This record gives sequence, structure tokens and C-alpha cells, in this order.
Amino acid sequence: MSDESANESEELVENPAPGLRKDLAVLTKVRLNVFVLITTFFGFLLASKGQGFDVMLLIHTLIGTAAAAFGSAAFNQLMEVDLDARMKRTAGRPLPSRRMDPLLAFGVGWVLSAAGIIHLAVKVGTVPAVLAAVTVAVYVFVYTPMKRLSSANTLVGAIPGAIPPVMGWTAVPGHGLDQGAAFLFALLFLWQLPHFVAINWLCREEYESAGYKMWSDGDVSGRRSALLSAIFSLMLAALPIWPWLAGLTPGLPGHIALGGGVLLGLVMAALSGRFMRDGERTSFRKLFLFTLLYLPLELGLLAFAWR
Repeated sequence: MSDESANESEELVENPAPGLRKDLAVLTKVRLNVFVLITTFFGFLLASKGQGFDVMLLIHTLIGTAAAAFGSAAFNQLMEVDLDARMKRTAGRPLPSRRMDPLLAFGVGWVLSAAGIIHLAVKVGTVPAVLAAVTVAVYVFVYTPMKRLSSANTLVGAIPGAIPPVMGWTAVPGHGLDQGAAFLFALLFLWQLPHFVAINWLCREEYESAGYKMWSDGDVSGRRSALLSAIFSLMLAALPIWPWLAGLTPGLPGHIALGGGVLLGLVMAALSGRFMRDGERTSFRKLFLFTLLYLPLELGLLAFAWR
């Protein structure tokens, strides 16, 4: 449910092999959507602390989330066949390479999206189902077409990418759209921005030639992209103060989570600053790799300290 953002956290180059099973995996972005399921699980885990862990409820939450995420990915690729065909990293996908009938892709997207939302509504709850529907709608009908029109698409794309942990949180009885949900949304929203600024810049030539509107357009030196990444990283560094002040991460574990979270954000900002100074592509690649390391470390700190 998030493209380059949650939204293209796929490999920087895709080389799918022919075969219906593998083509369906690429169409539904299975590898990328594993990340969606992990963040959904994390939200469920935090909300379950202190009140028991309902394994069957978790399974139903993940099933519904996965189906909706797979379906929205199929719709996304269906709407971007012409742009994907222009980029080396995506030209081998089943639709631009014409290995798959668009009608099949449409059917897959429709059935999975509907099934996921309905499953959540029946087996989990109304709020997670509504959040899934909002995620699919924003991702497919707002973010996807916006990539052709405005570089602000990265901000919009970060919205569906930040909703899965909130779905996990609200799936647990007694938890709604409260302060914990807001914090989880903010964490995933802000994390995506430096992550995808780095991806956008590293792939900027292909994005520009395909016709995507990105913050990296025309940024040959990378300084504008690095500055944006540094700003978002500093915002991310300040975010752990929120649950600490709210008493969600109390005591010594909370102090450890606070210090670790701030440090991780500052390291990301420092890597952005390093690229601004030297302009080396390897520096931006290190930033991208650190964004991948940041999230599991920060989630681990929160799981350790959350009340």
C-alpha cells in the first residue's frame, strides 16, 4: 500500500523472471508488502502490551491487510504501464513487458482489494477496514496519478505508507485513533521521506526520462535532495520525545529508547550532511542503506520501552 514510498522500497533494479506465479508476485509487490505486514504487526504488538496477545485476531488482521496491499499494488502498476516501460528497472514487469493481460491485472487488483477490506470489516473491526479502504483510495486514486503532476507526490505517498501500523494498533480491542496511533503514523510518515528522497535521487535520471515529477528533478548536485533529507531526519530525531513525554515509554527503558531514537535520527541527518559536503553518489547510497537500518532499530527500541 505504499509505493516508492512504503511506496518503492523494492530493489533499485527489478529483473523478474517469466512465469505466472512470479509475475503475480511482482504485480502485487509481495517483497515490498512484507514491509507493510511487519509494520502492521508492530502496531498490533504495541497495542497488545499489558492486555494479552490474540494470535487469531493478528492473523485475520494480517490477511486483510495483505490482500488490500496486494490489490492496490496491482492497480498501481496497471495505471503506470506506459511509465514503467520507459525505465530499465521496471520495464521487465509483467504488464509493460506484455506477459500479462491488463484485464487479469485489473481482476487481481479488484478482487484482492475488496476481499481485504471486507475481511477486515468482518473479522477484525470497522476502523481497520475503513483505514484499509482509505489507504487503497489514496494510493491508487491520488498518489499514483499525482506522480505525473507534482513532486509533492512523495508527501502524499507517505500517507498510505504510514497507515498500516495504525491498522494494527486499532485492530486490538480498546484501541482507536488515539495518541499511540498518531505517534505510529508520524513515525512511519517521517521515516519514508528521507528514505525516498535517497531513492528518488539515486534513480533521478530514469524518473526524469519517464516523466515522473520528483524532488530530485534537475538536482544534479544532489544538494537540494540532501537538504530535504537532513530536515526530515532532524524531525525524525525529535519524534521520540513525544512518547517519552506522554508516558508511553516510561522509566529506564524509556530513557534508553529516547536516547537511541534521537541518536539514530541525528546519524541520518549527519549522513545527509556528508553528501551535501562531498557530493559523492556513494554517500547518498550510504544514507539510503542507513534508512533501511534505522526502522528495525527504532521499532526494536520502542517495543522494548513501550508501556
